[in-house]
Amino acid sequence: MNKNYSVEAKFFRGLSDATRLSVLLTLVNGDKTVGEIVKETKQSQSNVSNHLKCLSDCGLVKNRRDGKNIYYSLRDPETKKLLSLSQQVISKVSAEIAACLRYKG
Repeated sequence: MNKNYSVEAKFFRGLSDATRLSVLLTLVNGDKTVGEIVKETKQSQSNVSNHLKCLSDCGLVKNRRDGKNIYYSLRDPETKKLLSLSQQVISKVSAEIAACLRYKG
């Protein structure tokens, strides 16, 4: 079977950035404004905004306006399950991941 995995690879590349991942994990608990995400991730407003744009363009987050505020949330509830499952797997292999020389982080 000769399947092209480029879309899947791009999906996981979107999750491979520490800031984007922290933004997604912040949104697991519900809608947040940019200011709330900035506070929780301890990143700059411009950095968070850039990553939210990327995540939005790739279909992982959505936003809605409520008066002056824009709230961001996970676009698909399955993303929350994926992030939870990944945390379970990571907890089992964290020592090996930390020692891995092939992946820089």
